Amino acid sequence: MGKRIYERAVSFLTILIALLVFGIIVLVHEFGHYIVAKKSGVKVEEFAIGMGPKLISKQYRETLYSIRILPMGGFCKMLGEDSASEDKRSFTNKSVGTRIAVIFAGPFMNLVLAFVIIAWFVGSNGYITTRIDHVLPDTPAASIGLQPGDKIISLDGQRIHIRQEISLILSQVKDHPIEIIASRDGEKITKVITPVIDEKTNQGFLGISFESKEQGEATILEILGQSLWQVVFLVKQVVLGFIQIITGQVSRQQIAGPVGVIQIIGESYESGLKTSFYIAIQNVLYFAAIISANLGVMNLLPIPALDGGRLVFLIIEGLRGKPIAVEKEGMIHFIGFALLMVLMFFVLYNDVVRIITH
Repeated sequence: MGKRIYERAVSFLTILIALLVFGIIVLVHEFGHYIVAKKSGVKVEEFAIGMGPKLISKQYRETLYSIRILPMGGFCKMLGEDSASEDKRSFTNKSVGTRIAVIFAGPFMNLVLAFVIIAWFVGSNGYITTRIDHVLPDTPAASIGLQPGDKIISLDGQRIHIRQEISLILSQVKDHPIEIIASRDGEKITKVITPVIDEKTNQGFLGISFESKEQGEATILEILGQSLWQVVFLVKQVVLGFIQIITGQVSRQQIAGPVGVIQIIGESYESGLKTSFYIAIQNVLYFAAIISANLGVMNLLPIPALDGGRLVFLIIEGLRGKPIAVEKEGMIHFIGFALLMVLMFFVLYNDVVRIITH
């Protein structure tokens, strides 16, 4: 009986933590819009976390702050955003540059959040470098003369900054010959290497291990540099993933919406909890960084109703020297929003079906 109560308590706490993390990511995004709008003199009518009917709301001065029932997004409603207004504090009456800054601030804050979390993660745990620590005998790396101390700077024509980039490239090239460039004592060494297939991972294997920087060994600049390139890597992965989705390379089962994301956060927490509470929190924060980067990049896509769609209209206005009619733009964003809601319903249904079947 006591074990069952404990398991239910853990499950409840897991869901609560997942919802909290997801809410914070959305909050950071909307806060980016909110703070830049406020500083730019734009009137913010409502600042909401979630979608659908209001759960809790509070009017403070000119802005309504609300939490809505569905934990799947949020919004920062500004005066004149989707309709004409003569008010000097209207969004439409601000310069193109100001409006671009307001719209871009949301996705940018998500990327900043991802960077901050990863920097903390790297500083707390250290990281694996791209400098070779050991070369296994009778392997592709040994056959071309790579040595401990060599630093991989290019692989298959792609510049290497972090260890994850090497793994990604090897998963793509499999056992095809590729060019590898390494730095040894300040000199560049260029070779052609043919990976072998690792039976356990089914990806290319070179036969090398890499040096690691333990906690406290890396300088602040090294930590910041490593964190920046990890965020860049995440951004590239999001773009690649989106291309795979629209080209049909990703199955429906691999797509997760808000419910699926919350489930993933919860599972990462429970998995880490088997080791310690600290590891559980680290797992959750790392996934939070990935999700925050995803949200930032996806919102910059040129789709009506998303920040990227609004930026497209602003860029067109800047090039034309005059705006597109607010009502027309508002209608396009409304149609885009409606289609996004249909997509959201489909993804939500997909999440629920996947959870039930598994």
